[in-house]
Amino acid sequence: MGLLDKLKRKKETQIEVKSEEVKSNLKELCGSDKETYEALFDTMFLDPRKIEVSMEEAAEKAKKFEKDKDLLNARVWYEIAGAMAIYEGNVKKVKAYFGKCEKLSPNKKYKILKNPEKAVAKAQEYYKKYLT
Repeated sequence: MGLLDKLKRKKETQIEVKSEEVKSNLKELCGSDKETYEALFDTMFLDPRKIEVSMEEAAEKAKKFEKDKDLLNARVWYEIAGAMAIYEGNVKKVKAYFGKCEKLSPNKKYKILKNPEKAVAKAQEYYKKYLT
């Protein structure tokens, strides 16, 4: 085993540990509210500051792909726009973008649409607590 293999394995392990820590932070914040935890786990960015595209840019890309009938890419970009809307605390946009996702992929249901106000409020708590 070479040095590069050891370094790669160490980095992967560190990422896994960090990911588990973040998941448990979100779970702890949601407490017994499993529905909100699942809704956020499936849709929010845990550190959206690392995303190099704005909500508006993602929405524009989604609309372009939708117009071009590339529904898979449109859905992906609407998900990104929706996740950024969660970060910004914009419930109206969360409903709009994830609603578009459901229309583009009727077999996939987005739990965040059941109670977006509550989910966005919890996400905002998470961001205030862990992204300072």
